[in-house]
Amino acid sequence: MNIVVLAGGLSTERDVSFVTGSMVAKALRQKGHKAILLDVFMGYGDTEENVENLFDRSEEVSVKVTGISEKAPDLAAVKASRKDQSACFFGPNVIRICQQADIVFMALHGENGENGKIQAAFDLFGIKYTGSDYISSAIAMNKDLAKRVLSQAGIPVPGGIRMKKEKREDDITKLPVKLPCVVKPCCGGSSIGVTIANTEEEFKAALDEAFRWENELVIEEYIRGREFSVGVIQGEVLPIIEIAPIEGFYDYKNKYKAGSAVETCPADLPAEVTEEMQRYAKQAAEAIGLDTYSRTDFLLDENNHIFCLETNTLPGMTPTSLLPQEAAAVGIDFPTLCEKLIEIALEKHKE
Repeated sequence: MNIVVLAGGLSTERDVSFVTGSMVAKALRQKGHKAILLDVFMGYGDTEENVENLFDRSEEVSVKVTGISEKAPDLAAVKASRKDQSACFFGPNVIRICQQADIVFMALHGENGENGKIQAAFDLFGIKYTGSDYISSAIAMNKDLAKRVLSQAGIPVPGGIRMKKEKREDDITKLPVKLPCVVKPCCGGSSIGVTIANTEEEFKAALDEAFRWENELVIEEYIRGREFSVGVIQGEVLPIIEIAPIEGFYDYKNKYKAGSAVETCPADLPAEVTEEMQRYAKQAAEAIGLDTYSRTDFLLDENNHIFCLETNTLPGMTPTSLLPQEAAAVGIDFPTLCEKLIEIALEKHKE
């Protein structure tokens, strides 16, 4: 098949997306497909041009990936570097190349990738893509909205509130949440802008940091415990993986710097806890409408109480990412997993 692996964009997870995309493109080529790794924002070429037969030169025209830095990318510099300086989010030739593909593998992470906007545009352009539809993507991306949906479905979530920038309140004693607490952007990913605040001074600094990234935040009770993640593929729950950071919590650095966390799959848990957490993961996917694949993150406190943190619609897809590790535990290697996600999407688009 001719496949576009779509990555990059203008989210804080731009670099992460490129690594996901490069590994997916490589795996699909191993399976005999012609896969182009395309930056959705930069596009191909400087202006609209002839893009016929690009898939015959898939590796040549693909984005060259260097890796993930320890800090989030400078998005202002990325915007300034696009030659056409168009107000359109889609770079030159992106739509035309995607329309020529048999399917687009969504390797995007974060804003304008996981929030449903690109999925909605592709629906209008008649472009087939992997992953969830625009509605479920939009719900899952908004942490406050997703928590409401999950809570209504009977899935336990941390208590908390949302705060908009124009109604900022630095005095935590005036809020229905206590210290310690977690402050995070409402629609961000990869733990960028997330802070655990233990004091009133740290709380104010946490608001400063989170509001750097977005104008709306989620402030939650801090739950001390072990971190887990559970993948679901087309209704089938995968083994649980435990993530144990060497230092601190599972932030941007610990997620992407080699050796920063110990990941164990299947996780060492009592049978009843395993069953309950997997059940919640499946319920979360169903409640939000994620009928292709997803990955849901959990905390388990010292009393074995489970709390659902969030559900990811386009989880990281490198061989060492969490979802592929879970798939590998049941005998699905990485190239086969990538191909399986495409097959699921193609069946869905037939409906």
